[in-house]
Amino acid sequence: MPRTRLAPSPTGALHLGNARTFLLNWALARQHGWQIVLRIEDLDGPRIKPGADAAAIDILQWLGLDWDEGPVYQRRDLAPYEAALVQLAAQGDIYPCRCTRREIAAAALSAPHGDEHDLRYSGACRPPEPTPLDYRSFVGEGVAWRMRVPPETPSFHDRFLGCHVHNLAETTGDFIVATKEGLPSYQLAVVVDDARQGVDRIVRGDDLASSAHRQILLQDRLGLPHIPRYYHLPLVIGEDGRRLAKRHGDTRLAHYRAAGVPVERIIALLSRWCGLPGPPAKSAVEFAHRFELARLPRAAITFTAADEALLAQ
Repeated sequence: MPRTRLAPSPTGALHLGNARTFLLNWALARQHGWQIVLRIEDLDGPRIKPGADAAAIDILQWLGLDWDEGPVYQRRDLAPYEAALVQLAAQGDIYPCRCTRREIAAAALSAPHGDEHDLRYSGACRPPEPTPLDYRSFVGEGVAWRMRVPPETPSFHDRFLGCHVHNLAETTGDFIVATKEGLPSYQLAVVVDDARQGVDRIVRGDDLASSAHRQILLQDRLGLPHIPRYYHLPLVIGEDGRRLAKRHGDTRLAHYRAAGVPVERIIALLSRWCGLPGPPAKSAVEFAHRFELARLPRAAITFTAADEALLAQ
């Protein structure tokens, strides 16, 4: 049976933009009979906030979303990620990197940036040729590990974006797969988890479309199947054109809930943002019954003062 995942990261509270993406993911799953895994992506150590995982689960339930498995926490079992890193190192696909972020930033000043998540890596620590290494022999040395990126420009088919092309070598360069703290990166962890949890449908924001190229490369090197269906969907942005965040005011779902905003009003706003015809939906179930992917706006949605006023009624 096809499977997708709801994957909140407990680094902060869920906001309206997160809610739209999770609702879209959930609706597509319930329309098409996919199973849903709830995965808590809790590997970003310094940014993890105590209690944020429970708060995210509570808010998802408040929105009316459910799932078939989980919550599954990444940090509770690191062995599968280490096994993947051991394999990649033995194949010469990854290498240790001792560069500091300051050094990487300085080198990136004269080189193109990849995206808002990463600075482009110059390749300062990259061996001239793929070099098989024993990953475990470097444990405790405080080195990060990077994936060797080939020069080709790959593409994949996205169910919403169509053909997506992105040259990692020119934009991101060799990317991190394990941190200096010994934790797997987001890119590696999601590849390992999607494979072992049987996830083959991925619905997320289009800011992560470039990540799909990194993840496909890792799938190839690890001998894992590709994800057959990606859906990278437009984000919610502020009136300044930037991705919705704290700078746009308090758009946390917990804030609206505490202020007495009924969940029906939240769903109604999200349904308007998602192109539902006719009157706004008042529940997640109604939204799933009426949502049509073909009607989803192709451009990013702007959260305006009028939207805020609508919620405050």
